[in-house]
Amino acid sequence: MNTPIRWGLLSTARINRRVIPAIRASARGELVAVASRRQASADSYAAEWGIPTAFGSYEAMLASDQIDAVYIALPNHLHAPWTIKALEAGKHVLCEKPFALSVAEVDAVSAACAKTGCIAAEAFMYRHHPQTEIIKKLVDSGRIGDVTYVWGMFTFSLVDTAENRNVRSIPAYGGGALWDVGIYPLSFAQYIMGGAPTHVTAAQIIGETGIDIQLTGQMTYANGAIAHIMGGFDAPFQTAARIVGTRGRIEIARPFVGVHDVPENIVLFDADGNRELIDVPQKELYLGEIEDMHNAILDGKPQRVSLAQTHAHTRTAVALYEAAATHLPVHL
Repeated sequence: MNTPIRWGLLSTARINRRVIPAIRASARGELVAVASRRQASADSYAAEWGIPTAFGSYEAMLASDQIDAVYIALPNHLHAPWTIKALEAGKHVLCEKPFALSVAEVDAVSAACAKTGCIAAEAFMYRHHPQTEIIKKLVDSGRIGDVTYVWGMFTFSLVDTAENRNVRSIPAYGGGALWDVGIYPLSFAQYIMGGAPTHVTAAQIIGETGIDIQLTGQMTYANGAIAHIMGGFDAPFQTAARIVGTRGRIEIARPFVGVHDVPENIVLFDADGNRELIDVPQKELYLGEIEDMHNAILDGKPQRVSLAQTHAHTRTAVALYEAAATHLPVHL
């Protein structure tokens, strides 16, 4: 395939405003189209963002030979179905997290990738930032010894009213704090630990619409290490993470949403409590996931967030929801 990769936005979701500059800043991609369910909406959005082509339906964009790859940021319950449709139309897919709401959906996407030869990836932007790479190298180098504990949280206050219902609050749409923000510390813990836990326990607070507005989970690993995660819609914006080892710990102030204007974002503590500030190069948060897609499509390089990792994310999230509902441990 000749460069550049021609991108289409499948929806006019708010998150697009972070992805559009990333595509345009990438060396091997260009943004050529946007699709909406109505032509007027697509035309308006294309004019606002300077996008050459506007499609009045998702199907029309997938049928076009002008598009090589699509970015999907639909409501959660539509992620897997439209990812599969895009793959079957011969398009590569970068799909927002959560990639799917069941293990069966992840398996169906994997089967579609195998059948079509196209690539699909879960859009965890923080996994592609230099900060995350630095943290993993610190852990793998043994600077803090053997990892025994990981903790992470991500919360924000969800604005939701009966007159203006937020899609995150609708159960049928895959709403819920774990799927929306808790999935970040979940994926972070699994990245540090090297895979899925053996069993989980969880507790949740249910909001008036029936979704979890807060979910806290414990994940136990085969080596005895433990991770605690929390995602919530019932507290002001906050992200943080901690990795504890037998010879020290790493504290991260903003693990999932970028590191701008945070001078002490990563702090390494040794066994005696001495602190070392770790420098983090600045990079646009969403650029790495676009570059990773280009590397996979054009160069055949392995994806940084593999479908096997996505399978583990989904499997663990489903288990945490089951544990929270039953008040019992769930074994994976």
